[in-house]
Order: sequence, then structure tokens, then C-alpha cells
Amino acid sequence: MVRDRRPSPQTAAVLSALATSGEGWSHGYDLCRNLGLKAGTVYPILIRLTERGLVETSWETDPPRGRPARHLYRLSTTGAEFARTVAATARAERSTPAPGAARLAPKTT
Repeated sequence: MVRDRRPSPQTAAVLSALATSGEGWSHGYDLCRNLGLKAGTVYPILIRLTERGLVETSWETDPPRGRPARHLYRLSTTGAEFARTVAATARAERSTPAPGAARLAPKTT
């Protein structure tokens, strides 16, 4: 049985950042810095997304002299579709009032 789980806010942020870069490649370090998340959070997310076929990885082919090659990440076609679904779900949840919210709203006369 497969559980349909909503991604964590951190996973949604990584998906969104990768979706923003389109077909371009991103470095894990840049994702950490841009999202304000620690490497211990971002890299396990990238590994899980890669294992699920949502993210493609590659090694940098021509690193600057004196620096080792870095891993690059981008969304796969399936990952891009998933990122769109996650973003749409988040937008829908923000626009839908919570149950009972009308009862808690202050009355205006």
C-alpha cells in the first residue's frame, strides 16, 4: 500500500527553487544559501527526490581550476509535474478558509 503524503515545507521549498531554475542545473550549496536551509536538510531531500525519479543529478563537467567538481541537480519531467501539483495545492490551501473561520471572524456593523 502506497501512502499519499504531502511534502514537508522544506521539500516544497526545494521543489519550488528547482522549478524556478527551469531546465537549468542548480548546486546544492546554492539551494541551501537561497532557501536559508542547512545542508543537513537540503541534501537528504535531494537524495530522496532523486531516488523517487523527481530530480536528475549530474557532475559538473568543467569545474574552475583548484576546485573539485560539484553535483548538479534539476527537476525531471515527472518532478516538474509534481512541483506544479505541490504549488497548486499550496495555493488552494491558502485561499480556502479554515473550517469555522467564519464563526471566529469579528462582526462588523
